[in-house]
Amino acid sequence: MAAAPEVPSYLRGYEKLYAQDPRAAATQWFREARFGMFIHYGLYSLLGRHEWVQYREKIPVAEYAKLREQFHADHFDADRIADLAVEAQMRYVTITTRHHDSFCLFQTKQSDFHASRDLIADMAKACSKRGLGLCLYYSHGRDWKHPHAPNNDEWGGSARPQYDPPDPAYAYGKDHHLQIYLDFMTAQITELLTQYGPIASIWLDGIATPLSGDKTKFHCDELYRHIRSLQPQVLVSYKQGLLGTEDYLAPEHKGVANTTGKPMEICTTLQMHGWGYVKDDQHLNADQAMERLRGAARQKANLLLNTGPLPDGSIHPQDAETFAEMGRRIRQEGI
Repeated sequence: MAAAPEVPSYLRGYEKLYAQDPRAAATQWFREARFGMFIHYGLYSLLGRHEWVQYREKIPVAEYAKLREQFHADHFDADRIADLAVEAQMRYVTITTRHHDSFCLFQTKQSDFHASRDLIADMAKACSKRGLGLCLYYSHGRDWKHPHAPNNDEWGGSARPQYDPPDPAYAYGKDHHLQIYLDFMTAQITELLTQYGPIASIWLDGIATPLSGDKTKFHCDELYRHIRSLQPQVLVSYKQGLLGTEDYLAPEHKGVANTTGKPMEICTTLQMHGWGYVKDDQHLNADQAMERLRGAARQKANLLLNTGPLPDGSIHPQDAETFAEMGRRIRQEGI
């Protein structure tokens, strides 16, 4: 008799269903998870002026890339983050592996634009040890560095910063080939699903870009099949749904009318004005955060609550306090 497949640590308790259908087990786990931590961390954190700072301030590609030399993440402590998630009664952590600026928090062979330390490897170990699901955010529709990423001519003004004159880092006109970028993304997502053990979800972002034109050009149906072929339990989301074949809906701030029967996750942030660290911003307190958690629960949705680590990678003290207080209240009062 063949041995039963090894169950990922976050799916313990779902062994019977996992043996029959790994994705069904993961979907059931996700329905019951209710609460997760979102982490936006990258080069933009060093500036403290929003994760869209390159786009908003039209910082040239080469100038922005110099920030990599200052990115050390000396106080990014994956064990501390995972412990905080457990203390807050969360079941999973979602982290930006690569935001719109294309800077990677993981070791990739597809680009040299990555952190010197593999922060995703650290998070994978910490989450596995504690039975937390690890979900990987990946910017799909937008990339402000890759020469062949979606351009403004075909995909609208939000695809890339509006540089004047045009930035020399980008390919234009007949020299621009979207397929080169799609192959790059597939290779990177393959790395994410083959280097870090079981992954709970691939969380795609940038939906406005493919929705601005012919979304079939992005071949997301092929990408989804590839993702699921690499890890049978992994779930796929793309915000409120790009194709309709995603495993769950993941809108921002407020839920959407959900007639699909699929799980839903609402993501929101503890900062008032951004997802990545914003210097001197206001933060939600525990009362406000609990209301968002209970609001999501009323919609039968999970809440994915974001924190933007400080430039050195440490969790903002106010957010850490809020997470701890939420955990205390959940243990006493439930959700």
